[in-house]
Amino acid sequence: MKHILFLLFPFLLCAQSSFDKAQKLFDDGKHEQSKPIFEALLKANPSNLKIIENLGDIAGNSKSWVEAVAYYKKLKDLKPSEADYYYKYGGATGMLALEVNRFRALGMIDEIRESFEKAIKLDPKHIDARWALIEYYMQLPRIIGGSEAKAVLYSDELMKISAVDGYMSRGRIDEYYKRYKKAEIQYKKAIAIGSSAESYRMLADLYKNKMNEPAKASAILQKIKDLNSTSKENI
Repeated sequence: MKHILFLLFPFLLCAQSSFDKAQKLFDDGKHEQSKPIFEALLKANPSNLKIIENLGDIAGNSKSWVEAVAYYKKLKDLKPSEADYYYKYGGATGMLALEVNRFRALGMIDEIRESFEKAIKLDPKHIDARWALIEYYMQLPRIIGGSEAKAVLYSDELMKISAVDGYMSRGRIDEYYKRYKKAEIQYKKAIAIGSSAESYRMLADLYKNKMNEPAKASAILQKIKDLNSTSKENI
């Protein structure tokens, strides 16, 4: 047994070195350079969750949704207790549904919703899955299940978990249904509580693209730059 371990040790070191190299490239945003290394590593270790997730994320980043769905499906099959795997699977499936014909897309609707719901069941505080369901119920035609009331329900749940996300999501709903002044109020509430860059970005986008107030949008974008600059100085 000791002899076997001795023979395996250089191989294990090499595999770890390759993984570290690929992970560094991935973390630096060099996804296409990291992809062939992860693919080679996956052949040697087909059940490695991190490698599979990275490959799924790389596929999603390049909008290769069929490939992303396959990787995320493998993840949730290997570890059905992980909420994020269902969330990513539902998201990739939703993006794929936008690219296929309507008949096929209709057959994917329930699976998309159920994936996000499963993520929430596994992680009751899962914020991103609730955001996804808000978009799902807003953008789905009413005749096949779309519902502003259900979108608001998930926004209310977000409010209990994260007030910033709660106000931002309510603003997003108001904006989607063209209640722009109400959306502005909600985004400002989110900013007052958390001053997150995302809440500023959503308000700037509202001013620029929906309310035709470019000066206000520019002021908000400058605020985002100031926040980013301050954040870097504090690192």
